[in-house]
Amino acid sequence: MTGQYLIEKPSPWIVKNTPLIRKNGRVLDLACGTGRHAIWLAKQGYQVDAIDRDAQVVSSMVEIDNINVVILDLEAGDWPQSGQRYDGLVVSRYLYRPLLQTLATLLNPGGVLIYETFMVGNERYGKPSNPHFLLRPNELLEIYSPLLNVISFEQGEEQLPRPAVMQRICATR
Repeated sequence: MTGQYLIEKPSPWIVKNTPLIRKNGRVLDLACGTGRHAIWLAKQGYQVDAIDRDAQVVSSMVEIDNINVVILDLEAGDWPQSGQRYDGLVVSRYLYRPLLQTLATLLNPGGVLIYETFMVGNERYGKPSNPHFLLRPNELLEIYSPLLNVISFEQGEEQLPRPAVMQRICATR
């Protein structure tokens, strides 16, 4: 494989809530994978830090304007450490519970957290099916409502782009 990956369209949830992020602001795409959100955000004029542990998967983003690729294992315990704060923070299809509360502290005042991932019930559609990687009902709401101003929250079953059970939150600091 040459490092070329098929890039999916950005999530409608992230596209819908991105206008809440300060124009041309600094955005963190956490566990960015192939960069479907990082690339889209960079094209919208945002300065994006795209973090993932897989150097091969992120290699296609290295030369894209407005994207700073960071190869880092978020679960190794040595992140965050730079003191960098963000106007927006995007997480899609990733869950590592020890980082959830930390994410709120990475936002500048007025910063926006846009988060979506799989929840309990998704196991009937395949992966992820391990409970460690599935949110419990209302989990994002319970974590972020004391820390941030919740703009919108949703959870439940969906059929498109593929059947899944998802939970989503958009909140500001």
